[in-house]
Amino acid sequence: MKNDAGEVFGACKIARDITARKESEHRIRLLMREVNHRVKNQYAVILSMIRETGRRLRDPKEFERQIRERIMALSASHDLLVTDDWKGTTIFELVLAQLRPFNDEGRVTISGPAIKLRPSAVQYLGIALHELAANSVVYGVLARNEGRIAVEWSVDADDGGGETLTLTWTEEGGPQPLSGSGAGFGTVVLERIAPQAMGGTGVFDLGAGGVTWTLRAPMDQIAATYAPAGPFSDLV
Repeated sequence: MKNDAGEVFGACKIARDITARKESEHRIRLLMREVNHRVKNQYAVILSMIRETGRRLRDPKEFERQIRERIMALSASHDLLVTDDWKGTTIFELVLAQLRPFNDEGRVTISGPAIKLRPSAVQYLGIALHELAANSVVYGVLARNEGRIAVEWSVDADDGGGETLTLTWTEEGGPQPLSGSGAGFGTVVLERIAPQAMGGTGVFDLGAGGVTWTLRAPMDQIAATYAPAGPFSDLV
């Protein structure tokens, strides 16, 4: 500070609290790192889908159709994650998002406790649900105007003191499953890729009553939040 003669006679200092700004910048950096990691993971998944689908198909048009639909399924899961800042999404919302493109949600019953999945579980369970629905459109309940699908899940204590999610997709009242409906890339996803990515197991069964898929996975690897006494979701 100077007086009228131009002589310095003092100084002042202004302090501003920038804690909120720094915290905001830190959250943005963390989010960008998470997004970068997830995008790279999606690239790996897409490359795997292209490779495995290409090994099983010789028709270029069918190859293009299946790859397009699988990428759109990944995109649907991605949209749910973006909506909630990559914190995850509920199983109920994920099932609805993956069934919506098939325009037959009214024949599906969805029930289970309120569980919010981690982002990685959202991606892999989303892929599995898409494969189940796509299979049903060709071979199962959704191929005809009869039968229903039930998607149900529960959480139980395991022998190690933790908790395990059991999720089932059950088709009833549809056509008899064909042997060829269990030999493609979808089966690899349902029995190996998706379950293993979630630290669990998957069983895909072509029973006389219809297709059944059972996923078992440890809650500490897939769940972001879980309300044991929470409301059950139900769509009829």
